[in-house]
This record gives sequence, structure tokens and C-alpha cells, in this order.
Amino acid sequence: MKGSCFGEISQWVKQMHESSRSAAKVSSGERRYAGCRKDLVGGLCIETACWGLVRKERKKKRKWHSLIDKVWNWKNLNEAWEKVKQNRGAGGIDDVSIEEFERNLEQNLNEIQRLLRQDRYVPKPVKRVYIPKPDGKQRPLGIPTIRDRVVQQALKNVIEPIFEAEFRDSSFGYRPGKSAKQAIEQIETVRDEGHEWVVDADIKAFFDTVNHEKLIDAVAERISDGRVLRLIRAFLEADVMEEGQGRAKNVIGTPQGGVISPLLAKIYLHYFDKRMAELGYEVVRYADDFLVLCGSEEEAEEAISHVKEILEELELTLHPQKTKIKNFSEGVDFLGFTVYVSHKVPRKDAIKKYKEAVRRATRRNLPINLEMVIQRLNPIVIGWGNYFKIANVNWQYKGLDGWTRMRLRAFKEKRKSYNSNRRILNAFLKNLGLKSLSSLLNPAW
Repeated sequence: MKGSCFGEISQWVKQMHESSRSAAKVSSGERRYAGCRKDLVGGLCIETACWGLVRKERKKKRKWHSLIDKVWNWKNLNEAWEKVKQNRGAGGIDDVSIEEFERNLEQNLNEIQRLLRQDRYVPKPVKRVYIPKPDGKQRPLGIPTIRDRVVQQALKNVIEPIFEAEFRDSSFGYRPGKSAKQAIEQIETVRDEGHEWVVDADIKAFFDTVNHEKLIDAVAERISDGRVLRLIRAFLEADVMEEGQGRAKNVIGTPQGGVISPLLAKIYLHYFDKRMAELGYEVVRYADDFLVLCGSEEEAEEAISHVKEILEELELTLHPQKTKIKNFSEGVDFLGFTVYVSHKVPRKDAIKKYKEAVRRATRRNLPINLEMVIQRLNPIVIGWGNYFKIANVNWQYKGLDGWTRMRLRAFKEKRKSYNSNRRILNAFLKNLGLKSLSSLLNPAW
């Protein structure tokens, strides 16, 4: 099916824009809700109309039926593919790359659509890889095949607006229109209202301990399409392939690395957000990391008890060593920042990671010239600098800029001593295109 948008959304927008002459045509098979995106109906973006319709239906506490045809809708599959292509990433256990998948794109999407329509789609096992964590341990990731990523993205396109309309404002992680910056700003707002005590909480192995049945039940509260529920379950229960370990069943948890995993995590923890709000607590959560802001140390101690009780209902546990009660006077770490009573700064380990990245980009034995080094370095400077520029960083940025220029002088001279490399002027580095952290605070610099 190669339609674009859906009847109810079109009618809803028409009612809001009766004077418009540009109502879009719709296919009779595409009703109610859709993964429709950027077409214009009545002068309003269909994506906006879609979200508006979901908000309208939210008041009715409606369950959504017959969604699978929106998942395999041709336009939705193409948009899902474009998103997967944009995000890049290595292939899964079949070793099919983005480029290989694209060479037979129409055939691949047709096959996906056929299997979904026939309710015969079976995900392939995920590829288990490990990445280092800050504490020196390894974080397991489950890498789906490109084909499975496309299906997960198509599924996400359809069901995410339904649940986004339900999620509380206290949840900031991996949400459209939400950001880490907003989470930090919310912490400061609540702190300034007198909540100076914090439960700094950490859920132990959250993604590895999500209960499949409880998660499916949470999804089923809003979605009654059995084929969609079976598809979600199939992704949750997809086997895991690990080099040297063979194939293993996945009976618990949602593998990090899947397109749909962050959304499923948000759905699972929505119950926690709701219960904490009912108890009157101020919570700021980003994925599985959260703070509970309290007016006193006693309230914080009581909050920990409530947090434990609610998480136990979800078969989750707090990490005993990583969950602490803190006061903003000693600094509270969250999302790479340390937040104090009156200001915030990048965490020490965030600065350490930045320096490590700069060191890797400016190694003296790299077989490239200085201009190419600067081209490699600039994305690091811009990305890190833009993230932390909301903090009180003037003096830190100046110091790090000076340290970076020192690294570049050492690279140019191929010497270990920095003091003897003053012949390269700062202006010369700037002329080569070097970006500075300070310039992100003051573009005129």
C-alpha cells in the first residue's frame, strides 16, 4: 500500500481549517491514526495533526486498534529506512551493511511489507557487542540487523505518539522536544523553590532486568492490536548471538542498541513517574537515571523507601552503592554536570573524557598534516562545547582552549616539550580553521 495520510486526521484538520482549499486525498484503507509525517493538510503539517489527534484521543483513554497496517504502510517503511540510513551503524549478524541493504532497497522493503502483512515477520538474533563503561566495566549492546532496525523504526513511528501523549513532564530522555539541557534547567527550577536535598538514584542493570510480561501489559494498556503486541514481543525475545558463545535465548531485558529499546524503557518507567507524582514528589528522570528533589533530608529518606517499593512492583532494584542522599551544597552529579546551590559546571570526568578525545585526535604519530588534525578535532570541540555551554564555564573553556593549542603546537613540532613550541601563533591555528570552546560562548571571538 503506497498511500500517505489517513482519513480521521484529514477530517480533523479540515474541521480546524474549514477555509482551506488544500485538503489532502486519503486512501480508504488508511484510517484513524497513521505514521504520516510531513505532508500538508489544510496548511498544517500532518505530523503536527497526528500528534494533535493523539492528544485529543488521550482524554478518552482510548485503546488503539488496527495499527499494524500503519506499520507496514509503504510511506512509513520508506521513512523508517531513511532514519536508519541517517543513523548509520554497523550491520547485525547477517553482516548486511547500510550500503548493501540500499542496493536492493525496494526489494527489501517489499519483503518486509509482505511478511508484516502476513503476520510472518520474525526478527533475526541480535549481535552482542561490548563497549567500555566509565567504571571500567563493559556495557552489553544488542545490535539488530538493518532489516530489523527498519521494522523497529517503522513500529516506533506509529506507536510513539500514542505514548508520548501520556508521558509525564518529569521524563526527559530520548523524547521529541525534550533534552538534557531542559532536564538540568528543571533541576535548577525545583532546587530554587526550596528543594535542596536530592535522592541521587541508580537502577541496577535496568535494561537487563526489564520484565517482558509487565512491559507488554504496559503497552497493552493503550494498544489492543494483537499483531503489534506480538511484533514487540518478538523483538524483546529475539535470541542473542555472541562471538564464541553461540546463540542464547533472551527471556528478560530489552537489549540496548535496538531502535525501539529507548521507547520501551520509557513505557516501562512511566508507571514509576506516575506513582511518584501521585505521592507528591518532584522527579527529574532521563532514561533510567533520575533524581528525586526534596525539601529536607528526612523527606529524602522517606522518598528512598517509596522509590524502592515502586521499583519492586516493576521487578527493578536500586543500586545500593550508587544511590545516595545529597545536598546541592556538596554538588549533585547528573547528565555530565555537577549542580550546586547557585551554579553548575561540567563534571570532572566529563572534562577528563574531553581531554582524552583531544589527545586521540592530536597524537603526534598521526600520518596527517596539521590542517587535517584540526578537521578531526573541530567536531569534538563543537559537540562538547555546545553541550556544556549552559554551565558556568568561562574560565574552564579558556583553560581548555589553551591546553588544546598547546597540543597542536606539540603536534606541529613533533616534540614532547610544549614550552619550546611557541612559534605557531594562535592566529595561525585560527586561520587553519581551529574552533575554540570560548567562541561558542561569544561568537565574536
